[in-house]
Amino acid sequence: MYILANAQMFNNQGELVNRHIWIEDGIISRITDVEVELPEQVEIVDAAGKFVSPGFIDMHVHLREPGFEHKETIATGTRSAAKGGFTTIACMPNTKPVIDTPETVQFIHDKTKSEGIVKVLPYGAITKNELGRELTDFEGLKEAGVIGFTDDGVGVQSAQMMKDAMARAHALDMPVIAHCEDDTLVKGAAVTDGAFARKYGLKGIPNESEAIHVGRDILLSEATGVHYHVCHVSTEQSIRLIRQAKQIGIRVTAEVCPHHLILSDEDIPGLDANWKMNPPLRSPRDVEACIEAIEDGTIDILVTDHAPHSAEEKARGMELAPFGIVGLETAFPLMYTKFVSTGKWSLELLVKRMTADPARVFRLNTGRLEEGAPADIAVIDLETEREVNPETFASKGRNTPFTDWKLKGWPVMTIVDGRIVWSEQV
Repeated sequence: MYILANAQMFNNQGELVNRHIWIEDGIISRITDVEVELPEQVEIVDAAGKFVSPGFIDMHVHLREPGFEHKETIATGTRSAAKGGFTTIACMPNTKPVIDTPETVQFIHDKTKSEGIVKVLPYGAITKNELGRELTDFEGLKEAGVIGFTDDGVGVQSAQMMKDAMARAHALDMPVIAHCEDDTLVKGAAVTDGAFARKYGLKGIPNESEAIHVGRDILLSEATGVHYHVCHVSTEQSIRLIRQAKQIGIRVTAEVCPHHLILSDEDIPGLDANWKMNPPLRSPRDVEACIEAIEDGTIDILVTDHAPHSAEEKARGMELAPFGIVGLETAFPLMYTKFVSTGKWSLELLVKRMTADPARVFRLNTGRLEEGAPADIAVIDLETEREVNPETFASKGRNTPFTDWKLKGWPVMTIVDGRIVWSEQV
C-alpha cells in the first residue's frame, strides 16, 4: 500500500481539487482530503504541483510484433505508451503473421505478460491474412480474448464480406472497427488530393475514398445492428455521415488522431516522409471539421494510430516510404498545448476523450479515478515546457512531424494496477 499524496484531480463536479489517493492491491482504496493526516508507516509518493488523471486509453496502436520487430516490439511499444501516460492500449492485427487465429492472440497475451508494462488489448482480423477473401474464426478469436474485429491497414473492399462480418460480430456482441478506404481511388497515392499534391505533382488520395466506406458501413451497421467504430476519421464528408447516423440512432462511434486535429496538408514542409500517414493530412477545412466533431461528441475518442517505422524505411521518400507516424509519447502534450493551454478546450474535455470515453465505447473497467477502480493513473506536469526530441523516445520509431515542437503537459509518472511502471525520476 502507498499514498499518492497532494494530487490535483477532478472531483465528481468537474472541479480541480487536491486529494490523497490511497492505493492498495492494485485498486484505489480511498480518496481523502489533503487535511487528513497521513500515517507514518505508509509510503508516500508526493504528487504536489502535478495534475493526476486516469491513465490514458489508446484504442489504436501498432505494436508491430510479431513479424516487424525492427519497427517496434511489445516491450518497446508498451514502454512508449507508459512514457506517454497510457495505461491501456489496443493493438492492431496487421502483423506477420496477422492476428487472425487464437494462437496469435495467445502470443500477444503471453508477450504482454512477460515483457509489457501496460495493459494490451488485441484486436482480431476480420478476414484471414487481411486479404478480404474469407472471414476469420470470430468465435475462436473472441474466446481467445480479442476486443473487436478489424482489418486495419486496409479497407474491406467487399460490401457483402463486411455485412457478413458485422452480422457475425453482432451475434457475438462484439464491435467491428473499420479502416475506411476504397482501393480503387487511392492506388499509387501518398498524400491527400490537395495543395501539397499539386505543388509537387503527386497523385492525391481524395476525401471520398474514406467517406464512401464510412457511408456504406453505416448502412450495413443499421442493417445488422452491430456496434460499428470508424478508425482515424479525417474528412468533413465522413464526419457529416457519422453525425447523421448518430442522430437517427445507428450504433456508430468514431476516433480521431492528434495529427488530424493539428496539421493540414498545407503544413507539410517538403518531401519528408515523416509527414506521410494514412489517412493523409487533409485540408484546413477538414481539420476544422474534425475539431468541431471531437468537441460536440460526433467523434467519441482520441487515439494515436501509433505507427513506428525504421529510419531506413522512411528515408525512401514521400512516394515510396510506408505510411505512419509515432504518437504515444507526444499525444497528450500536443493536445494540451494546442487546445487546453490556449483556452479553446477545457482540461476536463481532453481528459474525458482520452479516458472515460474510450472506456465507455469499448466497455472497459478503467478510465476513472474513484474508490474501487483499478489504480491506472497518469501524473502530469502541466507547466514545464520541453521540446519534442525523437532521440529520447522509448519507442523504436522516430518518425514524427513534431520534432522540436515546444510543448507543455508532459507525463512524469504512470501507474498500472497500482504499480509504478514508469517515472521520469527513474
